[in-house]
Formats: sequence, structure tokens, C-alpha cells
Amino acid sequence: MDYSASATVPASNPDFEARYDLHCGDIVPRKPLLPDRFDPPGYGGSPSPLRLGCFRGGAPLLSQNPVNDVNCKDQSIYFYLFNPVKTNADGVYQFRARLSLRDYGNSTRRGLRLVRFRGPKSPIRRRLRFSLVGFWSETSRKLCMVGRSGSAAYSGIPNYLFAALKLNYPLNSTIYNSLVTGTLESLAKNDSSNYFAPISLMGFSQDFSYEYTLLGKENGGGCLNGDEIGESLSLKDQDKCSILNGDVERFDLEYGSDCNGGVDCNPLGGSLGYVPNYMYYRKTRCTDGTKWQMLLSFPNSTFDGLGFPFTPSTTLVAEGAWNTKENRFCAVACRISNYSESFANAYVGDCSTGFSLSFPVSLSLRNRSTVVGKIWNTSSNMSNSSYFGKIGFRSFNVELLDILGFKYDYTTEIDALRRTCRKKNTARGKGKTYPAEYSSDMRFHMSVRNSEGQVAWGYSTPFYVRNQFFRTNLFSRVPTNSQQVMQTDSSVLPKSNQSSLVNISYRMSLNFPPDFKFVHGSSLSNMEISAQGTYDKDTGVLCMIGCRNIGSITPNLVTNATVDCAITVNVQFSPLNANSDKNIRGSIESTRQTSDPFYFGRLELSSKSLYSGQAAASIWRMDLEITMVLISNTLTCVFVGLQLFYIKSHPDGLPFISIVLLIVFTMGSLIPLLLNFEALFVANHSQQNVFLGSGGWLEVNEVIIRIVTMIAFLLQLRLFQLTWSSRQGDGSEKGLWITEGKVLFVTLPIYIVGALIAWFVNYLKHSSGVSHRPFLSSHHKLYVVSPRQMHSVQGHSLWEYLKSYAGLVLDGFLLPQILFNLFSNSGEKALAPLFYTGTTLVRLLPHAYDLYRAHAYASYLNLSYIYASHRMDFYSTAWNIVIPFGGLLFAVLIFLQQRFGGRCILPRRFRQSSVYEKVPVISNEDL
Repeated sequence: MDYSASATVPASNPDFEARYDLHCGDIVPRKPLLPDRFDPPGYGGSPSPLRLGCFRGGAPLLSQNPVNDVNCKDQSIYFYLFNPVKTNADGVYQFRARLSLRDYGNSTRRGLRLVRFRGPKSPIRRRLRFSLVGFWSETSRKLCMVGRSGSAAYSGIPNYLFAALKLNYPLNSTIYNSLVTGTLESLAKNDSSNYFAPISLMGFSQDFSYEYTLLGKENGGGCLNGDEIGESLSLKDQDKCSILNGDVERFDLEYGSDCNGGVDCNPLGGSLGYVPNYMYYRKTRCTDGTKWQMLLSFPNSTFDGLGFPFTPSTTLVAEGAWNTKENRFCAVACRISNYSESFANAYVGDCSTGFSLSFPVSLSLRNRSTVVGKIWNTSSNMSNSSYFGKIGFRSFNVELLDILGFKYDYTTEIDALRRTCRKKNTARGKGKTYPAEYSSDMRFHMSVRNSEGQVAWGYSTPFYVRNQFFRTNLFSRVPTNSQQVMQTDSSVLPKSNQSSLVNISYRMSLNFPPDFKFVHGSSLSNMEISAQGTYDKDTGVLCMIGCRNIGSITPNLVTNATVDCAITVNVQFSPLNANSDKNIRGSIESTRQTSDPFYFGRLELSSKSLYSGQAAASIWRMDLEITMVLISNTLTCVFVGLQLFYIKSHPDGLPFISIVLLIVFTMGSLIPLLLNFEALFVANHSQQNVFLGSGGWLEVNEVIIRIVTMIAFLLQLRLFQLTWSSRQGDGSEKGLWITEGKVLFVTLPIYIVGALIAWFVNYLKHSSGVSHRPFLSSHHKLYVVSPRQMHSVQGHSLWEYLKSYAGLVLDGFLLPQILFNLFSNSGEKALAPLFYTGTTLVRLLPHAYDLYRAHAYASYLNLSYIYASHRMDFYSTAWNIVIPFGGLLFAVLIFLQQRFGGRCILPRRFRQSSVYEKVPVISNEDL
């Protein structure tokens, strides 16, 4: 942030002194400054910055909302002080400051310094900034400042907003005095266009000196009111402050089975109008590694999840300490009150909410949460309007898996697992190697298909392998004594074949399109599955049972008992050397009765994710194809250059080169340049921006290929220019133009009819439900295209077909020349043999390579093409035979025409006709 002097109001400015004395003189009188600058780090008496707060008012400058929550989001207020200077009065200091107010409303106002920008998943925001100078009294804990906003370019008229900021800091810093209140007042007259109504401010104080006053008062001794609780992880000498050190943590709320959505379920009372699903946590300070102050918030479902929702009606201020005896954090939370009319009288009170937080000793199938806890009302009077029952909360924080070293308990659901997987583990693959349990090949993107053929997409990754958390770089962390690890959890495995079976757990996530149907006509947007079971390294069989949280998909049923564990997951991995484009197949299905409301139909699972070894082979093949593209474009430059040299020694044949041929040929280089050659390398650059390759090699070759293609285009353009110039004249050149018109009259309908056929084939393909591949290749895996991206890909399929058709037209680039020779009955050797035969081979070699590629490479390598790209021409077994045959036939016909005459390819009775008289080409020297 720029804190230059030019951006602030000079303290010695007479205008500043007059404004300050008028508006702030009775709050903190202005005092003369001492020459020495005062900059003590961590000075406890200085005012704290404000980053959490609310503001209201400011009409018509800022939006007005009757709920008063619109401007209570994270960083709605940003207030920062700097450049403290001593004065000659004890406890009085001068500060400079920056104040930023972010307006999340939708009102507009011209003539203001409002910076407009859009963020992801957020409404339009406007930001009002002020540069301020003023004085702070350490005794009264008041701060008064005056300043102005920047010049306004919103209406094109230079404009400034002058204002006075008046803040009241608490005299002592406790949980009851956690709020800073004040106003921002306009210094303009009421009838001025720059006037705005007073803006009331409320922020959360974060003074350096803070006194914990509620420690031990959560319930006397134990903080959970005598409830039986599970065993918690002992942190011993660990620094508790470093555990939950993120800015914001979100917890899922779990209500008791007696909750019916009434007042007794709501931690904020029935006046809120909704039962919250989430609790947001933000740690504001931590002292001595054991004592915390924090904020808790319970927003509604419309909250966008960005930052912390600091709203007075839904936010609690809490403090507490780590209870070593019970291995949990115990705290008391207080409500913010008396803020409805004005923020000036707001205070923290009603400290009747208990809070406890702990970390489980181990994780399991039903409990994947790394943080668990409860909140409750400490009042014994159930008739109290603020009373609510105990509410559980939990969250999963992947960073804690490393910090706290959780173990995984496989002993849950043993019987169900053995019944499900007993038959699955009897098969044996002989002489085949399957993915290792710790390798990255065990995680995969996937598509699932229901009985109606609808497709959804998802991702699966191991959670724990044996008793170790799965990481992407697990090759360096494989246990050295795997036999010992097997003994620690072998009770879960069947009695036989324990050497090949491995205990494993998974996390699976599915995202469904809006029309994806389950049984009973229900639909979901997503589904998270926790699974555990066994993986057989000898057969590649992964057999698991799974659980899903139904509470998140059943709005009227939010109890902690809504977990569906009647799910089986079966996956068959293919061998590492398999020649298949689908390495993984399987199913996800419910074992409930079809009449059960939680039943869902069988989902067929498949994945085209590449194994790491297959990815390496793909990289090698792509490097080869990049080289082939470069050679192909270089040869095109060479053959065009040979044609240019040829016409120097055969100038008489230059007018007899078909202009239509040169247009088709030149467009073959121009189109890749216009369409961005990167499209050959990445399936859709706007979707993933990922590619198979190493380092920046792909980008380097892309630049080289662009340069070579540009050179080829310029050479072709030069050939076109020379041919066009040779046709300018009043002699027989007119006849040549007439012949060129005939060529265009024949070829243009052919090209148009071909384009219509391509469109019709594309229409039939998509009307029959044939979809594009929902996978894009990345460095080691195939990334699954989302439903929205799939719709985009299908929307561009017609354009893809037209691009392929353009490649077909270019394959037959000699057709216009054959027709020109035919109509003109010309036998001129207009084209160099090396030009038309070499260019024909350059166009035909990709089809020969595609035939070889289809038979020589494993099918998983055919997922992305650079050379012989299927987006730039028609490729199939039939096309790869027909197109080369047609190209070679055209080259032979050109040879015969240039040797025996243009109509030598016709029967004798059609050969007699007029022949164009050759006119010598006159050079400038002759003139």
C-alpha cells in the first residue's frame, strides 16, 4: 500500500489545522509535535487497527439495507494507522491512517471515489478510501482524525470528500470491551453534492494488552457438563496456538435427534429465522500457547464463504483455555447486543454459551473429522428464550493430519466388510503387475453412469493406506517394515492371503449435473463418500464399504444419526502394462431395499486416468509428435521455396498456376496462425491450461512451430503474389481468368456440399447421444471435464468438424490445378515435380502415421494428438486409406497433364479443343 506523503494530508497544512480544531478540538485537542518521531513496536497504548467490523449509513453515498448486514463482511472495514509522532502533551500522539470501506450493496452514486471490481462468487463491491491525520489520547482512549478521499474519476469531474473520523476505544481490553465504535462524518454542507449522512462504525478491538476474565467459568470443573465424551488426543507440550492457525475455519453443525427445527435447535434463538448449517471460527489472539480468544459466526446459506462473516446478529465473541485434564479446549461465548439502533451503544454480553473443541485419537469410517466439539447453553432454565440444546460440530483439516499424526482405526464395520469382500478377493491375476498401494496410481478421476445413461464426474483418492496418511509423494515415505505394519491391522483382513491384501481407506467425491436422477426421482448436486476396505495387490481388486452424510442432502433432517453406511464400492484396476484406454472400472451401489428413501441405483464407475508409467510413455509420444509437426512445417517451407526457384527458370508457366489452388494452399498455413496453434497442444486452453510434457518444452516448441508456420505462409503469399501479377494484362490472360472462373464454379459447390455433409454427420452423431470424451490429459493424470465444460465442448463440436473438413480440403489441394489444366487444356509445367509430390507426401504422411499409431501404441496413448490431430483433419481406418489414395492419384494426374496435356486424362473424343497461346513473359529489362 502506498503511504507516500502526496497521498496524505500534511499535518502542517493550515486548512488541516482549521478543520481539525473545528471538528476534533473538543475530543482530542491538537498539540504541537516534537521533532523526534515516535515509532515503538508493539506499543500497548496505541490504537489497534480494524479489519473486522460493520458500518451503516452514509446515504446517498453508500447502499442502505434495512437488515444492516450487507456491510458486515470480512474486511468491510480496513483501518490502518502509521507514522506515530510524539506531542508535547503526555499520552497524546499524532497518527496518520488509511480507512477503506467496502460497500457490498448495489446502489450507485456518481461523483465518488468508488473503485468497482468483481470477485468470484461475490456481489459487486465498491470501495471508499480516505487518507486521514489526527490525534490519539492514551488517557481517554479516543481517536479523532480529519482527511479526504482521493479524486473521483467515476464521473470524470475532479472531486474530494472531506470527512472527520471519531473512534472510541475501550478503556480496558476484556471480552466485555471488545468493540470499537465511532462515526465518519462529512465535512461538507448538507446541501452540497459531496455531503453524505454520518456513517456509524463498529469494529473488533485487537489491543495488545488483553485480560482473560472468563477462564474456568464455562461450567466450573468439566466444560461438557458431565456428558460422556470420546477419547481425545493429548497434545502434551505442543503449542496449541499453532494447531488451528488459519484465519477462518468452517465447521459442520450436527443437531441432536430431538431437534425438529425449532427454537431449541438454534444457537442464536428463534428470531434469526433459520437454523444454521455451519459455524465459522476465527482465532483472534492466542496467549502463552494455551489461552485463546476467538469469534464464532452462524451465517445463513446465502453466505458466499469468502472471509469471516462478522455480523452482529450471528457472531459470538469467545475466550477460553486448553484443559489438560480433559484434553480439550473449553471456552465461554458471548453475544453482541444493543446494536440495532446505533453501533455507538453496542456491547458484548449474555455469556451463556459454552464451547468445547477437541481432536479425536484416531479416524475411522464414520469419523473422518480432525476437529470435533460441542456448543451448548449453560443456563439450566429450559424456558429461557435463549436456551438451546447441545449442538455438535466437526470439520476436516488436512493440515492437521501431519501436525497431529492421527492413526486410522479399521476395526469398525468388520463384519460388513468381510461379507462384502470375501468373494472379491478369490480371483488371481497371473504374471500381472498392478498399482502399488502407496503409488499415485491409486488416485483417479472418474465418471459414473446411472441406469439411464446419465453421466456424472468425480475424484477418488486414498485417505489412509494401512495406518499411514496417503500423500502424492508417498514413494519416499513407504514404511520400511511393511510386515510389522501388517501385523498392527491384520485383524481386519481375512485369514488367508494376508501377504497381498492391504487395508486402505478412500475419500470419494461426485458432482452431478442438474438432471442426474436417482431412484424415486430424487436428484443431488454432489455426494461425498468415505470408504474403507481391502486392496489386493495381486489382482488389482479394491473392495470397500462406504458411508455418506445424508444430513447435508436432507434439509429437514439435520441430526447426527443421518449417516448412510449401506454402500459398497468395488473397483478393478487394470495391470500396469494393460493396453486399454480405461484403466479402472467398478461400481458404487446401495445395499438398501429399493423402497428405502436413502436407496440409490447402481452407478457404473470408469476412469481413463493414466498410470504414472503410461504418462511417461505419453510424454515420449508427444515429444515425438511435436518433432514431426516441426519437420512437416519445415518441409512445407522447403517445397514452397523450391517452387519459387522453379518459376525463375520456367517463367512461362507461372500464369498457368491455379489461383484457387494457391488460396487453398495458403489458407492451410494461415488458419493455424489465426486459430492459435496452441489448440493443437491442449484440448481446450480455457478449461485446464494443463498438458502432457515436461517443464516448458511444449511452449518452446510451440513458438518454434509458429515461426516456421509463419515463414511457410509468407513464402506461399509470395508465390500467390507472383502468380497474380503474371495474370495482369490484356492478352490471353483474360482467357486464363475465365478458366479460373470455371474452376471456382466447380470447386466451390464441391466444398460447400462437403461442408453440409460434415454438418449433417455432426448433427446425426449428437442427436444419437454420442458424446465427446469427458477427459483432458494433464501431466500424470487425465483431468475430468466438468458438466459445464462438457456443454462448452459439445457446443463447439460443429466448429471442430468444420476444422477437420478444412483439413480434408487441404489434402486435395491439387484438385483446382487439375481442373484448371483440364479447362485450359494446358500442358505447361507450371508446378515443380518436387513441389506437388513433396507437398502431397507431407499431407499424406499423417494418415499413414495415424494408421501406425492406432496399431502400435496402447489405446491409452491415443487420448491426445499433436501430429495427425483429429481436430485438423478426418482420421479413421477408412479415411486413412481413401485420402492417401486420392492424394497420390491427384499427383499422378498432375504429372500426366504436365507431360501430355491437360485433357490427356479424358477419352480421345473429349480432348479436342482450343489451346491457349503461350505469350512470352517480358521482364522490366526488356521494356
